[in-house]
Amino acid sequence: MPVTHGVHALVWTGGWSPEEARRAVAASAEAGYDLIEIAPIDPTGYDADLTARLLQEHGLQVSASLGLGADTDVSSEDPDTVARGRERLATALGVLRDSGGTTLCGVLYSKLGKYDAPATERGRANSQEAIAWLADKAAASGITLALEFCNRYETNVLNTTQQTLDFIAAVDRPNVMAHLDTYHMNIEEHSFTEAVRAAAAAGRLGYVHVGESHRGALGTGSIPWAEFFGALDEVGYDGIVTFESFSSEVVHRTLSNDLAIWRNLWTDNHALARDALAFTKAGLAGAAARRGAPG
Repeated sequence: MPVTHGVHALVWTGGWSPEEARRAVAASAEAGYDLIEIAPIDPTGYDADLTARLLQEHGLQVSASLGLGADTDVSSEDPDTVARGRERLATALGVLRDSGGTTLCGVLYSKLGKYDAPATERGRANSQEAIAWLADKAAASGITLALEFCNRYETNVLNTTQQTLDFIAAVDRPNVMAHLDTYHMNIEEHSFTEAVRAAAAAGRLGYVHVGESHRGALGTGSIPWAEFFGALDEVGYDGIVTFESFSSEVVHRTLSNDLAIWRNLWTDNHALARDALAFTKAGLAGAAARRGAPG
C-alpha cells in the first residue's frame, strides 16, 4: 500500500478561523496531498463540524498534532498542572474525533519548550499515566496516539526513538505509537536507518514527519534523505508521511515562538508544498527502485 501524504496546516495558515480553514484545506487538496495535519494547540478555537465538512468537500483525510504549554505540562510534578494538561489533551482528542481523524500526534507527553533541568521521576510517571489515560479514551473512538520525540531544546522527556519505545512499553497500550520526525532525528539520532528499524521491529512506527534540517524546503539542508526513504521502504512503512515546514511568513500565536521561527525561510507556500510532495514521492519511489534493482 502507498503511504498517505500529508501537509502541516502551518504551511498555509497560523490560525483556524472559518476563512483560514477553508483556505488551508483547499490549498492542501490543490497541491495534491491526501491529508492535512491540523494543530489544535488551543482546541477550543476549532470548529470540528466545519472542518469535517471541508475535508469531505475536498476529499482529504485529517490528523492532529499539538504540544502542551507550561500550564498544561503533564510531565509536571504539580497535580493541578497535570489536570489541566489532561483536559487540554482530551479536548484536542475530541476535535480530532469530530473532524473525522484517527491519529493524534505530537508532543502529547510534556511541554513543548526548553527545560532548565532533566525530567524528574515523578514527572515522568505523571506523563506516562496521562498518556495511558488518554490512550484509553482514544481507543474508544478508534484513535491512535503517536508520540513525537523532539530535540533537547523542545522537551526533556523524549529525545530519541529508543527513549520513545521505552516510554511506550511503560505505558503499555496497543494504540500508542512512535512519531518519527527527520528534523529532530537529525539532531539526536546517530543513525536514521537504525531508528526506523527499531520502531518498526517493535511494531510501533506509527507516524512520520518529513522536515528539513533548517525547517525550510526539502532537499536544501543536511537531512540524509536517501538513507531515510530507504529505511522506510525497507521496513514496508505504509502509514502517514506529513511534510512540516515553518517560516516567519506564516505565524502561529504561540507555536512559532515555541519553535524559534525567527526568520523567513520561504514566502511561496504553494510552490513549497508542491515541491515537497514531489520530493517525497520521488524519494520513496527511488528507494523502492533501488531495493528492486538486481544485485
